Amino acid sequence: MSTLALSRHSWWPWARRAAVWGFFALIAWLLVRQARAIDWEDVFDAIRALPATALLAAAALAAGSFALYSTYDLLGRHLTRHRLGTGTVMGVTFISYAFNLNLGSLVGGVAFRYRLYSRLGLANHTITRVLGFSMLTNWLGYLVVAGAAFCFWPMALPPEWKIDSEGLRILGAVLLTAALAYLVLCATSRGRAWRVRGHEFRMPGFAMALLQLAMSCANWSLIGGVIWFLLQGQVAYVQVLAVLLVAAVAGVITHVPAGLGVLEAVFVTLLSHQVPQAQLLGALLAYRGLYYLLPLAVATLGYLVTEARARRLRTPLRRGR
Repeated sequence: MSTLALSRHSWWPWARRAAVWGFFALIAWLLVRQARAIDWEDVFDAIRALPATALLAAAALAAGSFALYSTYDLLGRHLTRHRLGTGTVMGVTFISYAFNLNLGSLVGGVAFRYRLYSRLGLANHTITRVLGFSMLTNWLGYLVVAGAAFCFWPMALPPEWKIDSEGLRILGAVLLTAALAYLVLCATSRGRAWRVRGHEFRMPGFAMALLQLAMSCANWSLIGGVIWFLLQGQVAYVQVLAVLLVAAVAGVITHVPAGLGVLEAVFVTLLSHQVPQAQLLGALLAYRGLYYLLPLAVATLGYLVTEARARRLRTPLRRGR
């Protein structure tokens, strides 16, 4: 290897690491700057003023959303024919989803699934298929719900975003077309295998694709309902859902764990002209408590129980060797 190649090979990891930390430092600075401009006493007053009925309704929808998402991996079980029980699969999915929301997809959605499923006896290629199909289910619903919201109920975006209502309609149409293309592919190519980075994926049938679509659309709609109830109907439900969908993609793009600050920034930018900032942030903090932190506490306990169960399952195997 040449001296130039060695030199480049030695400095590139450091440069990449510095760029990543620089990006996170910039995000942290922006969040601190934004946080200092907020009257937090008004925000906490807004949280305390939330009616019990709104909190209970939001909590019920959040529980429904988690219960529904926890069934996603059951679709993967149907495709792979593995034999883990329904409760076990839903438990692993719930735990992974809660950690995914709070720590990011690589840690929660991927690492936790691989660890828990492998300790419960699934092979890596089976876990990969289950994980891939679950992620596909989630984002298929996003395409349809976001496509419909953007196409038929476009919201007014700030001028600096460089996209107007017409551009949003076009984006919505593109998203709907992509979802339709998937359905057509499932209807015409059932059982066809695709290889992605050495992993094989088989196309589900049309009925399974429709089930994916129904489950994921319902889940995204439930999440939007959580925030809508906490905002006490001050903004139309469709608009709240559309803003949530924009924030979801912004969180994925920025790779900030839990979308911390990103969700709030998008909502404040797009809805602060309709809802006082303190009430808006109060509702979003309540949403984080109900949809992020409370499930995380339950998932942490569930993770410890699952680890203990997996350890008990392995003990007889070791004794039998």
